[in-house]
Amino acid sequence: MYRLIPTDRLLIGILRICAINTALVVVLILAFLLLESWPVLMQLSLTRFVTDTSWHPLEGAYNLMPMLSGTLLASVGALLLAVPLGMASALFIVFYAPSHLATLYKRLIELLAGIPSVVFGFWGLTTLVPLINQWHPPGASLLAAILVLTLMVLPLITLTAYTALAAVPDELIHNAAALGLSRWGMISGVALPAASAGITAGIILAAARALGETMAVLMVAGNVVQYPETVFDPIRALAANIALEMAYAMGDHRAVLFVSGLLLLLLVMVLSSIAGFLEKQRHA
Repeated sequence: MYRLIPTDRLLIGILRICAINTALVVVLILAFLLLESWPVLMQLSLTRFVTDTSWHPLEGAYNLMPMLSGTLLASVGALLLAVPLGMASALFIVFYAPSHLATLYKRLIELLAGIPSVVFGFWGLTTLVPLINQWHPPGASLLAAILVLTLMVLPLITLTAYTALAAVPDELIHNAAALGLSRWGMISGVALPAASAGITAGIILAAARALGETMAVLMVAGNVVQYPETVFDPIRALAANIALEMAYAMGDHRAVLFVSGLLLLLLVMVLSSIAGFLEKQRHA
C-alpha cells in the first residue's frame, strides 16, 4: 500500500469533485430535455414518432424516422471513411514518418481539428456541393454530408489514435523487435492491442460529434425530410432540424424538437455503453 501524502489527498479530492460535477451536468441536461419533452410524451404515443405519415408539425404529424435515418447514415458513412484514414494517419506519424515529417503532419492535423464547423459547411456549400451537382444533381445530398463530416471527425480520430499509440510502453515495442517481428507484425500484434482502449474512445467521440453536428450538415445536406434512396438524395438530420425550426416552434412542435434532442443524447449514451461493454469483453 502506498502512503498518501497531503498533496495526493488534495489532488484526489479535486478529481472526485470534478468527476461528480461532470456527472451532475450530464444528469441536469438529461433532466432538462425530459422536462421540456414531457408534455408531448404524455400526450402522444411513442409510436407516432415512427408511424405518422410525415414531418408536418403544424398538421400534427411528427414522424422523426426519416431524419433519424439521415443522421445515422451520414454518421456511419463518415466513420467508414474517417476511421481507416485516421488510423492510417496515426500509424504513419508514430511508426513510419521521419521525425520532422511526423511533426509537420501532426501540426497540419491539429490545424484541421481547429477549423470551426461553419467553415467546413461554407466550403462544402460553395465547393463540394457544386462538384457533386455536376456529377449527379442536386449536389446538396447525403454524400455531401458524409464527406464534410469525414473531414470534421478525421482529425479527432487521428489525434486520439496517435496519443494512444504514442503511450504504448517502449518496452513492449523493443521486446517485439527483439523477437524478430516485422514492423507490421509489431503494430498489429503489440501496439494496436495495447492502444485499443484509447482508439475506441476516439472513435466513440468522433461518432458523437458526427451525430450532433448541426451547421455543416445543415448547409450541405439539402434539408429535405425523406428516406434517401441513394447517396445523392437530400436529407435532413435531427440536429439540423432543431436549428432550423426551434426559432419559431411553439407548443407540441417545440416539445417534439426537444424529443429530438433527447433522442440524440440517448444515442450518444448507447455508444458510450457499447464502448464500455467492448472494453470489459477485451479484459475478460
